This record gives sequence, C-alpha cells and structure tokens, in this order.
Amino acid sequence: MTMSKQAIAKLPPAERDNLNIGYMRLSDSAPMIVAQELGIYTKYGLDVSLHREVSWANIRDKIIAGTFDACQMLAPMILATSLGVAGIRAPIINGLVLSLNGNGITLAASLWDKLVVRKEILDHDPIKTAQALRDLIDERLGEPLTFATVHNFSTHTLLLRKWFKLGGIDPDKEVKIIVLPPEQMVDSLSQGVIDGFCVGEPWNSIAVEYGAGVLATTGIKIWRGAPEKVLAVAETWHDRNPGSHLRLRLALMEACAWMSDMNNREQAIDIISRPEYLDLAKAYLRPSLSGQLFHHRAQGQSEQRDFHVFDHLNAGFPWRSDAIEMIDQLAPLIGKPISKDTSRALAQRCYRTDLYRVAAHFLNIQSPKIDYRK
Repeated sequence: MTMSKQAIAKLPPAERDNLNIGYMRLSDSAPMIVAQELGIYTKYGLDVSLHREVSWANIRDKIIAGTFDACQMLAPMILATSLGVAGIRAPIINGLVLSLNGNGITLAASLWDKLVVRKEILDHDPIKTAQALRDLIDERLGEPLTFATVHNFSTHTLLLRKWFKLGGIDPDKEVKIIVLPPEQMVDSLSQGVIDGFCVGEPWNSIAVEYGAGVLATTGIKIWRGAPEKVLAVAETWHDRNPGSHLRLRLALMEACAWMSDMNNREQAIDIISRPEYLDLAKAYLRPSLSGQLFHHRAQGQSEQRDFHVFDHLNAGFPWRSDAIEMIDQLAPLIGKPISKDTSRALAQRCYRTDLYRVAAHFLNIQSPKIDYRK
C-alpha cells in the first residue's frame, strides 16, 4: 500500500504542512513513530513533530486547545468528548482507526496466587479467571478490590467491565475502579495501591517481567477486534485543513500497512524503543508486537495471534456500528440513557467513513461498501 511521487503530487494541497501530533508511551503508537523514521510523512509533504504525553486527559485537552493538530486517541474518548460528558464538549472526528486490540488485564501476583490455588486457571480464559475472582470476592471481607483503567471513557474500561460481568461481578458495586495513566500502573500494582489493571502494552509485560503481576487474560479474548486507537482531529481543524488531513491519513495508512507485515516488527521495535520515542527496553516491547506474550514470570509464552492489528481485517475502517456499541456501553458510566437517534447521530458525526473512503480511493484499496457491520 503506497503511492508514487507522481500520484502524491496530484493530491489536494496541504493547507498547512507543519503538524504537531500527540501520542502515548504505548506499543500501538508504532505507526505514528515509524511514519516519522521511515520518511513517510515527508513523502506526503508533511513536516511532523511528535509529542509524547503521559495521560489521555492531556491528549484530549491539547487537541481541544489546538496545541495538537492531530493525535492518537482512545476510540471511545472521541465519542464521549463530542457528547460533552465530564463537562467538556468538543466535536472530535475519526477518519482512520490506527489499531485494534492490544490490551490486557493484569492482577497482582499475590492475588493471582490465591485464584490459581482455587481454580487452576492456567489457561487464562476470561470466564474462568473472572469466575475465580467472583469466588474470592464472595469470601473476602473489608474493602473491595481496586482496579485501575487508563480513562473512564476507554476501551480498557469497557473491557474491564465486560470481564467482571463474565464472572457475575457487578462493576459498579462489588469492585472499585480508578483511573491512572498507563505509566503509573506497574508502580501502583507493586506498591499495593491497586489489585489489578487493564492497560495497553507494554505495561502488562513490564508488570510480568518485574514479578509484580500476572497477565490474567487479554482483551482479544474478551472482545476480539475491539477498536483501540484512532487518528483524532477536531472537526473544526478538519474543516480548515482537509488537504492536510488527507495527506496525514494516507501517510498513516501506509505506516499501518508496513506494521502489519510481521517481518517488519523487529525493525519497528528497534525504532520505537529509542529514547526519543518510548524509551523502553526492546524486551518489554517484543512480546506483544511479536504476538508471543508472557502471562507469568515462571511460565513460557503463549501465542496471541492478532494481538495488535494495524491494517488487515479492515482495521482502519471507522465502523459506525462499533461506535454505537461503544456508546451503548458508555451509557452506565455517563449516568443517563442515550437514545438510539442520539447514538446514531453521534456515530455518524464522529466516525467518518467518508474520509476513510477518500483516502482508500487514492491508495486504490477497496473499502467496505457499508458503514455498519451486520
């Protein structure tokens, strides 16, 4: 998936070519980073400055304020922000999904040991692990177990709540869920501040490597093909800069296609591990990007095919049915029901299938003919 220099020269011009883009210290930031190092942004006439952030709240605030022209953003966050929950309303749109899957649920090693003694749940099945936790909660006295997620309106929160429900655990009454930046998860687990977390890689792998936690199950086993990170821009920014936005989407679609080739993953690991990007050891990044994850420090690896999906399986297409499913799951967190008309209108406004199709046309790739999965 690539365009010739001659074809790029025929693209609509970029209204502005100097772009500031925000990203997080996560393995699935790889497409944004490799696009820089492989010269893909430059190829499309863009001069991109990448800015690493420490929290998703910072990412959201800076895209709203105009500090960032575009950013990597949690798939549900653009919906919540556009809806105006948490006192902040700003229309954010997504014309390209950057990745699917990529998350795990990790428990403190001491907590896992209690579950394993009870259930022999070494296959890390989400139902078995959640049911084992259910049994422990039934016998536990005192304060409820505390779990962390990266943001209230994140795929991580939805996955964590789905997992609890698989075991018959009420996520609103029987456990405590707090928000922590991804980089604080492992230390908080080590210090006993939390009993578990749902986070993107490589923070599950780091917890396992340190012996602080056990990867109880993975998001792909709970919700396969879950939209994870998207390319987010303010709707007003797109209206002013449609040519720049198109070129940015094309560049990142090419980077996502490059990432989908497993033969390129080791080079990607070398690039994103560098101090100017994620500044993390390659050994922490390799498990998830190779699809060979460690669940427990004392156990071998397990294969997780499609743990990170960047391009195939129509990964880049912003399915409006996915948006509606996430809105339905967000309703309990928002505290009020969301009508079907509101949900559909929000999905149409935020998940811009038309923008994806324009980019796909220039790349001569086929995009789905429908906006909603059947």
